[in-house]
Amino acid sequence: MFPIGDDNSDRHIQPMVNYAIIAVNVLVFVFLQGFGANEHFDYAFSLVPKEITTGIDLTTPQIIRDTLTGQTAQIPNYASPLPVYFNFLSSMFMHGGFMHLFGNMLFLWVFGDNIENRLGHIRYLLFYLLCGFAAAIGQILMQTDSVVPMLGASGAISGVLGGYLLLFPRRSVRAIIFNFFTTVPAYVALGLWIAYQIISGYLTPAGTGGVAYAAHIGGFLAGLILVKIFAIGTQDTNLNSPNRSGT
Repeated sequence: MFPIGDDNSDRHIQPMVNYAIIAVNVLVFVFLQGFGANEHFDYAFSLVPKEITTGIDLTTPQIIRDTLTGQTAQIPNYASPLPVYFNFLSSMFMHGGFMHLFGNMLFLWVFGDNIENRLGHIRYLLFYLLCGFAAAIGQILMQTDSVVPMLGASGAISGVLGGYLLLFPRRSVRAIIFNFFTTVPAYVALGLWIAYQIISGYLTPAGTGGVAYAAHIGGFLAGLILVKIFAIGTQDTNLNSPNRSGT
């Protein structure tokens, strides 16, 4: 599922926090990660499950074995200048490549503004960060001894998607689904997305690296749970009619 846009006709505030989050992600990737070429920064500030569960910063190279292919690889760890727990935050604003960054920021651009419009600036920022934290915890619980670094905004954005699904289930979303451009209710678009995450996570053997599906699922569940709490006292515009045209 590749989103193109949604209905923003009820938006009454500029989503400045959403814009700022996108900007920080881009700036970190360009200036601190050096477009992904700054290995020292990437390995020092990404989140490593074993570092969190042991509280010990891994500073020597680690050998990992792909359980699917049997091939081995070396991870060149670097010392972090800050406590390893800071990497819960830093890893949320880092990406493994341009397409990783682009895909995440596109999802955030399409869906994040509506959540910020409903929650307000401060609540939205707290909601976003808590979803990212919960997503990381979900991945760590699945692989407590993993030395494979985790990075990316996907977990926090998954929380945004979970919140969007609960608050705006019937809002029109324009997307490319199975190579077709179409407009569908949010529950269809995001239902397909989370179903893919669950199936892929189930079929992907542990220890093969790649996409952190557990983080996506954990973030999504956190968004479903937390968004109603953060939305207490906010105005519901009830803009969920299925025949509402997108803008």
